[in-house]
Amino acid sequence: MAKVAFLGLGVMGYPMAGHLQKAGHEVTVYNRTTAKAEKWVAEYGGAMGKTPAEAAAGQDFVMACVGNDDDLRGVCIGEGGALAAMTEGAIFVDHTTVSAKVTREMEAEASARGLHFVDAPVSGGQAGAENGQLGIMCGGSEAAYGAAEPIMEVYAKACHRMGDSGAGQLTKMVNQICIAGLVQGLSEGLHFAEKAGLDIREVVSVISQGAAGSWQMSNRYETMADGEFDHGFAVDWMRKDLGICLQTADENGASLPVAALVDQFYKDVQKMGGGRWDTSSLVERLRKLG
Repeated sequence: MAKVAFLGLGVMGYPMAGHLQKAGHEVTVYNRTTAKAEKWVAEYGGAMGKTPAEAAAGQDFVMACVGNDDDLRGVCIGEGGALAAMTEGAIFVDHTTVSAKVTREMEAEASARGLHFVDAPVSGGQAGAENGQLGIMCGGSEAAYGAAEPIMEVYAKACHRMGDSGAGQLTKMVNQICIAGLVQGLSEGLHFAEKAGLDIREVVSVISQGAAGSWQMSNRYETMADGEFDHGFAVDWMRKDLGICLQTADENGASLPVAALVDQFYKDVQKMGGGRWDTSSLVERLRKLG
């Protein structure tokens, strides 16, 4: 069993850290809101640090799942940051969805201190984190990934090294680009079915067995039909992720017309007050339009 710090106890990090503790690892947590860390310790045991550095000191692995590029920089190299406190040879694993640019910056910072850094964004949403069924796409050296993989497998359905530093984040961008188009297409189909007077559940029972079937259809169509949007990844976070995708596309020359359009549709959902709704709420935008 390993000594592990977990930085960030949001809807993803809280259960992920819990899985590590239940698997027998010695876990120390840090969260910007101390009350959340205290609640986690009361529920799972383990320990908490008042700063990222305090949580990370003496640990074999430091896992992070925070908000964005600036949050990652903060827990890594900000005041009380983790990297300065980590033991030489320890491994930092970042589960946050951030830009490949900041990933490579933090990997260089870690390397200069004799540390290892693995970018390991996840897919599967809150349910995947709670059930230990996340997809994890990783970048970093083969040695660092090989050492960290058994730790990550505690909450993973699939875990793969995609290449060197930044490759995990680039793969996550592909994931988000694909999801954006799928959810919009599903939303349009369900909206059309409603307007046509069809029974959505009957329609999906048929088309889900053919080429139109998808994870989004199987897992979201009922709540979409019922106008319930508190079952997954928030619109605010999807817009953050699509922003990273679009910025990276500008840099590498990729054309993302559908992703750019759906990003604007999510902006409309935010204006409707749906920033914390899950991404399937695109269908509600269509309903409001008519």
